[in-house]
Amino acid sequence: MPYLIRSIRPDEWPAVKELRLAALQDPVAHLAFLESIEQASDKPDSYWRERTANGAEGAPGAQQIIAEGPDGHWAGTLTVLVEEAGSKDWAGFPVERRQGHVVGVFVRPEHRGSGLTEALFEAGLKWAWGRGAERVRLIVHEDNARARAFYRKVGFVPTGLTVPLSEDSGDSELEMVIEQV
Repeated sequence: MPYLIRSIRPDEWPAVKELRLAALQDPVAHLAFLESIEQASDKPDSYWRERTANGAEGAPGAQQIIAEGPDGHWAGTLTVLVEEAGSKDWAGFPVERRQGHVVGVFVRPEHRGSGLTEALFEAGLKWAWGRGAERVRLIVHEDNARARAFYRKVGFVPTGLTVPLSEDSGDSELEMVIEQV
């Protein structure tokens, strides 16, 4: 594979911003991300600097991993957050054990089907296991069939937990997990 799979560095915030904005322009972005292109575009550079630093190489609580092509172009990304036992997650549910939480999965359309997403997940899981995670989870929109099929392919299974997105929409997201073996 001609890609370098690696963690981002703190000074790479412009590339982090560009890749996030590209992700938010994807046709299924409304199913995959909790913010819009308009919301993200309005954020100041200070936001992008902090976001990048918090997920950069060496950061303890999160890691953003990218796939960098031979030309330096970023082809895809995912982020793994560490959730501590005894805390509450973003939706207010209790976290029962130390776990990783995969968010922000995106591969540019021209790189899909190349094995790149699998390589990103392999690196993300390795990072989470190396931080003592007992399991890694993700939340996927109930209507995002393509993503759910991929997650099953790499070993994630549904837990039965459903997270409502909002009272108004009636939409839900589904939790999927992979246990450390």
